[in-house]
Formats: sequence, structure tokens, C-alpha cells
Amino acid sequence: MSTWIFLRGLTRESRHWGSFPETFRQAVPAADVHVHAIDLPGNGRLHRQKSPLDVAEMAESCRAQLLASSIPPPYHVLAMSLGAMVTIAWAARHPAEIRGCVLINTSLRPFSPFHQRLKPGNYLPLIKPLLTGASADDWERTILQRTSRHAAHPASVLKDWIAFRAEYPVSFSNACRQLLAAARYRAPLKQPAAPMLVLASKADGLVDPRCSRGLAARWHTAFAEHPTAGHDIPLDDSPWVAEQVSHWLQTLNRQRAGD
Repeated sequence: MSTWIFLRGLTRESRHWGSFPETFRQAVPAADVHVHAIDLPGNGRLHRQKSPLDVAEMAESCRAQLLASSIPPPYHVLAMSLGAMVTIAWAARHPAEIRGCVLINTSLRPFSPFHQRLKPGNYLPLIKPLLTGASADDWERTILQRTSRHAAHPASVLKDWIAFRAEYPVSFSNACRQLLAAARYRAPLKQPAAPMLVLASKADGLVDPRCSRGLAARWHTAFAEHPTAGHDIPLDDSPWVAEQVSHWLQTLNRQRAGD
């Protein structure tokens, strides 16, 4: 059995994966794949919890959730942005629990400067809705515009995101705490033991792709870059993400068989 944990990023929840988990199940080369999309504290079903100010504490929350649900390690983890930071902290603190990581459009201290970790053109568009108390419709529309490069998404995507926010609203305080935790997190200089695949998008409007390129080069990980997708690559091109993971896993399996 292959157990995969999916983690989203800042203020996002498990339902924001949309149809990607099913696309993933059909693509990965394993007969018995179990996917569990869980929420970080303060998001989704855990929206009433206080988001930790420490990324490592978020990792401990993930571990506790899985153990409480009788889902034992080891795990593969596929994660975006803040979720990818959590994954790195998890793999560094509990290496026996993580068998492999797929990190999507993440950025890390000390490897990338702040202006690459969040492109300056996003500062005002993202801060203004927080300060002015924008409606759920306006806030989710802003996030979709900032994280996707594909204008042809069905109207149901935005409608669903607005509904998610209405059911499980992320508080202003928790959004700020998550942003602060991400800004404060400092990754280990040495790569954790788990094999890693780093995915980025050349057209990411939120995080500079040089962050992922630099991380992959420093840690000598597998790497692939999408030419046109936005920050949310699983939304813009879910088959591409699944194909990259499938290819990576096949390569790992061949390497392990040869050892």
C-alpha cells in the first residue's frame, strides 16, 4: 500500500484540490494508492483552531491527525507552498515517517530572498482585501486571479471556493499567523533524507520560479517546470502534475531495484 498525504497552502483547505486526487490515483504506478487530503490548523475543518506561528508545529498537527485516524506512516507527501514548508519540517524532524515528497511552488529561507518568495506585485492586491474586510466573493476572486494563469476555468471553481469560505471561514488572525509562520520558517541547509521532486511553473505570478529552481539545484532533487500554469499547478494542469509524479516514482523504483 502507498499512502499519500496532500497538503495545501496559505488559507487553503483540502477541498481546494478539486478533482486532482482522482486524476492522481489514475496516474500513479501503484496498485493500492490511498490519498488523504488533510487541513492545516486554522483552515478547512480545523478553521476554529489557532494556526501555529511555527511551521514545525503545523507538521506535528498533521502527524497527530493521521495517527488519530489510524493512518500509520510511512507516507508520501504532495504539498503546495506553505504545505511544502510543513512537509520539509516534517521530513527533517521525523525522517522515518516520510518516504518521499513532491513540493509544488514553494519558497524557503535561507535559499531565496523575500522579493522572490512573494513577488512585489502581489503585496497590495493581497493586503488590501485583508485590511478592508472584502467579501468572500471578492477575496476568493482575488486568490483565483493571483494563483491561476488559465482564464477558462468553469464558473463552478470560483463558486465552490466561495462556498468553502462561507462554510469554513479562515479568520483574519489565522491568515496573518500562517503568513508569519511561512515568513519565519528557515529550512535546514541539508536536504532531509526523503527523495524529493520539486515542481514549479515558469508563469507563477505569486512566487518566483527561481525559488524552486534554486532549491532543486541546492538539494540535487528531481525537478520539472510547467511553461504556462500559475501558482496552483494542480488547478491549471492536474494531468501534468500527476504525470510528473508518475515518472518520478518509476525512476525511483528503478533505482531502488538496482541497489
